[in-house]
Amino acid sequence: GMGGLGKTTIARAVYNTIAHKFEGSCFLDNVREESMQHGGLVKLQNIILSKILGGKDLELAHVHEGMNVIKKRLSKKRVLIIVDDVNQVDQLKKLVGRSEWFGNGSRIIITTRDKHLLTAHQVNLIYNVKELDDHEAFDLFSANAFPGERRLSDDHKKLASTVVQYARGLPLALKV
Repeated sequence: GMGGLGKTTIARAVYNTIAHKFEGSCFLDNVREESMQHGGLVKLQNIILSKILGGKDLELAHVHEGMNVIKKRLSKKRVLIIVDDVNQVDQLKKLVGRSEWFGNGSRIIITTRDKHLLTAHQVNLIYNVKELDDHEAFDLFSANAFPGERRLSDDHKKLASTVVQYARGLPLALKV
């Protein structure tokens, strides 16, 4: 879904709720941005390994070494990995490769704006985050713009309605 829908917020909430049920877990933030940096994918591979195995970076020399180490060291571990804001299939191939890279019961959650990327990577379950309806958007904006106000004044109702129409159901635009 588009930016500002709450994909990362939902993924973070899921991660915080279930991470303790896995042998290891890792939340990879801003993969799109990080992978554009020099050596970004290797850095992200290092983060996966150090978070899940505990300890310091393994000083991976290159992406292919990282792929091999992830496969070898995590193939028997039940892990949860969130790969946030992916924009290229190549990022998925090099960070979370195939399901055999991880132990039985592992879960990989991917957030992206591009649904085709998920089908290209043969993701087996896709959840589309929907925009808020006007009522949900009104409630979210009101709770953030006027905290503690149980009943909104007419002016505040008018303002909230205007903002809701402008934001078109995007939670990020509604949170003040």
